[in-house]
This record gives sequence, structure tokens and C-alpha cells, in this order.
Amino acid sequence: MSLKIATFNINGIKARMPRLIEWLEETQPDVVCCQELKSSDETMPTKEIEAAGYGFLYHGQKGFNGVAILAKGTQPVEVQRGLADEPEDEQSRYLEADVFGLRVASIYLPNGNPQPGPKFDYKLRWMKRLRGRAQQLLAQEIPTILAGDYNVIPHADDIWSPTAMLDDALRQPESRDAYFRLLGDGWTDAIRSRHPAGGVWTFWDYQAGGWQRDHGFRIDHLLLSPSVADRLIDAQVDRDYRGREKASDHTPVWAEISA
Repeated sequence: MSLKIATFNINGIKARMPRLIEWLEETQPDVVCCQELKSSDETMPTKEIEAAGYGFLYHGQKGFNGVAILAKGTQPVEVQRGLADEPEDEQSRYLEADVFGLRVASIYLPNGNPQPGPKFDYKLRWMKRLRGRAQQLLAQEIPTILAGDYNVIPHADDIWSPTAMLDDALRQPESRDAYFRLLGDGWTDAIRSRHPAGGVWTFWDYQAGGWQRDHGFRIDHLLLSPSVADRLIDAQVDRDYRGREKASDHTPVWAEISA
């Protein structure tokens, strides 16, 4: 027995609903963390998700952001939405739930562009807040997966060209340092553990023929707490779904763990 946990920045859940349902039916993940729903709670397409056989927990925001957790045949039990220490932050970027004996968080980390500036400052503050929550989960020894679009390219071999996007917020030393501090607390980057040489992309921009030229990079990550990392069987990227009609600019990323 095993569990398949995935993350998928859907880039508009209503616009991509046919692609999402298609992927769910074809790959049958047990848990899916979705980001960038771009839908308010009131207009969320709950019926379509439930008809596909998934419980649906969501934290929406009209036109922007938005995160969700889907679970096959059951309803995730919400634990927390949003992160502490910045009560004025109204952006829907974090949702945490219990499902199948795991704590799962769906994360849509701020992009941070343009940098330097207030958006980049917000990104770094958000990463610090995320680390604080992640440290609490480690201290409680809860089997946890932090899954989502981190908007961080960790390594030079996580992008098509080592010199591309060096001025982008996704590649700044401060962004990377915050990511590596998170890992240093005890989290395992599932994809990196299975692809240590890099060269695996999860995002291809719509602009300038990104997909056609394979100008991609890796920003969608599954971070595993120690007890979950010990159960890791495999971790891969469903690359081909990026090439389908009206696809998201991200593609699904998943980890399989022993149940």
C-alpha cells in the first residue's frame, strides 16, 4: 500500500477544470495540493471536484492566489489557513489539513517581483513565517508534507540556463537562503532526492515559446518531514501534461510514500 501526494499550480481552476479532471482520472493521486485557483470561495467549482471523487477543501481569493487540498474519497480536515505574525495579510496562500494520517499544507509562496521592493520584502517575510510554522510541525513530530509553488529556483541546475533570470526574485540569494534554511531544519526536497543532478522542470512560461524550447525551471516542491522522508518510494514530475491544450504553465509534481 502507498499514497501518492501531488502539488499542481492550476493557474485558474475554472479555466483549467477539464485539464484538472483529466489528470485526476488518469493518474488517481490520493492527495492534491492546488495553487493559484483565482476564484472566490463563493464561485469555487465544488461540484465538479466532488463528482470526480475528491473531497475539496479550499481557501479562495477572487481573481488571485487561492490554495486547495483535494483528497480521494474523503474530506480533508482543516487545521489552519494562513500564517501567523502578519494579521493584516489577506492573501490566500496557505492551507493546512489532516488527511490519511498525514498533515498536508498547500503553499503558494509570493513571487516577489519586482525586486528589490515591497513585493520582495513581503516574499522574504512570508518565507520566514512559513519556516516558523514548519518548525512547529517538526517539533510536534507530525508526519507532514509541505507542498506547493514556492516561487524559488533552488539550484543553478534547476533552470534551463545557469545564467537565465539572475535578476528575478525567484533566483535571488535571499530567496534561496530562506529555502535552504527551511531544508536545514530537517525537511527533504522529494524531487531533488530522486533527481540530484537537476535538469527537471515544473514550469514553462507561456511567453517566448517556453514549452516548445524547453526553457523551464523547477519551482514546485514537496518538502517531507523526517518520518515521511523515511517512507518515500518515488518522486516525479508529470511533464507531458504541460503540452496539452490550454494547459497550466505548471505541471503536476508528486511523491509516492508507503502507507
